[in-house]
Amino acid sequence: MTPAIGRSVNRVDGREKVTGAACYSGEIPLPGLAHAALVGATIPSGRVTASHTDDALAAAGVVGILTHENLPKIAGEPHLLPSLVGGPAPGQSFFPMQDEVIHYAGQPVAIVIADTLERAHWAASLVDVTYERTPSITTIDEGRDVATEPQMLFGGLMPARNERGDVESGLAEADVRIDAEYRMAANHHNPIEPPTTTAVWDEDRLTVYDSTMGVRASQLTVSHLLGIPLSKIRVITHFVGGSFGMKAMVWPHVTLAAMAARYARRPVRLAMTRPQMFTSNGHREEQEQHITIGARRDGRLTAIRHEKLSLTSPFDDWAEPATGVSSQLYACESFEGVHRLIHGNTMTPTFTRGPGESAGSFVLETAMDELAHELGVDPVDLRAQDHAAADPRGNPWTSDGLEQCLRRGAERFGWQDRKVTPRSIRDGNWLIGRGMAAAGYPVPPFMPAQHARARVYVDGSAVVETSTQEFGTGVATIMTQVGADALGLALEAVSAGLGDTDMPNTSSAVGSAGATMVSASVHAAGTALRAQLVATAVADEGSPLHGANPAAVEVEDGRMFLREGPDTGETYGELLGRNRMTYAEDHGSWSPPPLDAPLGLLTFGAQFAEVAVDPDLGLVRVRRMVGAFAPGRVLNPKLATSQLMGGMLWGLGQALLEGNEMDPRHGRWGASNLGEYLVPVNADAPDVVVELVEVEDKGFNPLGVKGVGEIGQVGVAAAVANAVFNATGRRIRRLPLAAELVMDPTPTLA
Repeated sequence: MTPAIGRSVNRVDGREKVTGAACYSGEIPLPGLAHAALVGATIPSGRVTASHTDDALAAAGVVGILTHENLPKIAGEPHLLPSLVGGPAPGQSFFPMQDEVIHYAGQPVAIVIADTLERAHWAASLVDVTYERTPSITTIDEGRDVATEPQMLFGGLMPARNERGDVESGLAEADVRIDAEYRMAANHHNPIEPPTTTAVWDEDRLTVYDSTMGVRASQLTVSHLLGIPLSKIRVITHFVGGSFGMKAMVWPHVTLAAMAARYARRPVRLAMTRPQMFTSNGHREEQEQHITIGARRDGRLTAIRHEKLSLTSPFDDWAEPATGVSSQLYACESFEGVHRLIHGNTMTPTFTRGPGESAGSFVLETAMDELAHELGVDPVDLRAQDHAAADPRGNPWTSDGLEQCLRRGAERFGWQDRKVTPRSIRDGNWLIGRGMAAAGYPVPPFMPAQHARARVYVDGSAVVETSTQEFGTGVATIMTQVGADALGLALEAVSAGLGDTDMPNTSSAVGSAGATMVSASVHAAGTALRAQLVATAVADEGSPLHGANPAAVEVEDGRMFLREGPDTGETYGELLGRNRMTYAEDHGSWSPPPLDAPLGLLTFGAQFAEVAVDPDLGLVRVRRMVGAFAPGRVLNPKLATSQLMGGMLWGLGQALLEGNEMDPRHGRWGASNLGEYLVPVNADAPDVVVELVEVEDKGFNPLGVKGVGEIGQVGVAAAVANAVFNATGRRIRRLPLAAELVMDPTPTLA
């Protein structure tokens, strides 16, 4: 029987999605459904002086209005704690509408509930809130003088400072030093589906249909904030229309929807508008980074110093960890990484497409390209030479593959044809350049135990279940593949159940952890049930396998048989039917190795890009991209390639288009819709080639899986910026690479 793992299987939910049958959290049909609309603060700092709601209450269809004056107080304080660690996961340590104080523009100040969506939004526009404004800090430049260095960041998961060796001595020993400062504009997630929650009460029991990356996280958070036992809350997520990190944490609207439904005594649906998505679900923060690299003439690194300054909320020490890869990717005895924060008037930032490393790798990999140019060595060769064989603790990587990615990517791209001297190739008025970057992304070890259930029915069909959710990555499909192999069944016989807190617990699928944790727990459940059925057969006097050694029994296509005598055996269905069992089931669990396990945990890749630059207009067009990645064992090449390609295109957006600036006069984002906040569209997409480099991974996941969720984006912005340098001879150290930064200082006039 051909294994299901490793096959390019089509998505099991593909037909539902393309025919419109897939039901998202904003599409659940419920009798008596009401709709809620949020009113957001228009100032960045101050307090509400009055909420005038009479006109809104008089509008047709309005059920009620909640403000800080009549919204019940929450039962538990929100404490920022990423859902990977298994507890409540509020997106920030602040819950709105508990008092009159305003901390950031867009902060909810009222909820309007009406019988239709249109009436709710119309009535919300009639709510007149007056404010007393106080001074605010909304940009790095406004708060630079009050920056501080926290102890921990990223929700308390990582230290803000990371040091080894003697950086000053290492820099003093260097023959060559690269010293560069970078600035990156804020980024927003913008999935197709806005965050949406539908809440339904049945006496004291609450059902929540939530657009989330973690149904368990939503359940835990709502339970904590409302003081309701977990046993009385069920969270269901059938489908999620994208996330890119924003739905990994549980933002206030989820609990507010439940509070509104309890107030209205009917089901309530609360969906963010597109502008509200810029102020309600976190973002990638505005940031500055500074890197100093010292190296000898042979290219060996002597020291790296990597510093980051960014803006966070008044209540949380949140920053993307910029140094996770710069501290590990290359062999270097001396390293110093430091994060400094400005507490300003913004909501708490959050996980955003390759959090930390997509921005940190832009800094590291453009600096490495500059070092290669200074030394006169090939950028690919420099990275291959300097790549670390182990993590900073001396632990070897569970799997490597970086050099294979570098070499295979270079071959597919035609790197040997690259011209070293900038401005060497023209295509009409376009300058042509080629660039590359290495990529690395941490494998997250800080997950609690993951659980799954497998069930085989008397008709030979099976289902594998876990509470994870399908948010576009294909997790339901890989569940069936892993389950089929674990049970010894044909792929067509296995279905997947997911997206429900009544199913076995799985953590939020963040940090590229989804495939790793789901495959491991489903594999454990499937192999446990397979062993149970074999044990039942050999103990059953009516079975042809009675008395056999269980270790001598194989299973294929649902039939158990003796390895040395394949004609002796029976099917699962025959065994169950004879014993009058409708089904048999078992559970499986997987826990990652402890944090101090001697394992080096990174996923590796290499990115290559060719650009065409109009030097007069500053236009950059990416003509082609090649990415080579080594994510351990690949469960489904089609799904992995699709996800990696999507990540590469998001990297293109990060490089050239995506960026938002605060207007410090009003403390509000300059862009709040997709007409002004630019993301890549089909016309921007170049030819993209994805190479999968399968390497055996040992010691972390029982199937050797590391995941591909983030690595596709990491390194793209650096590869594009390095290609722009190769085309123009100019180093651009800001993201996005806007036209005014790229164009020649003195354009040629026709």
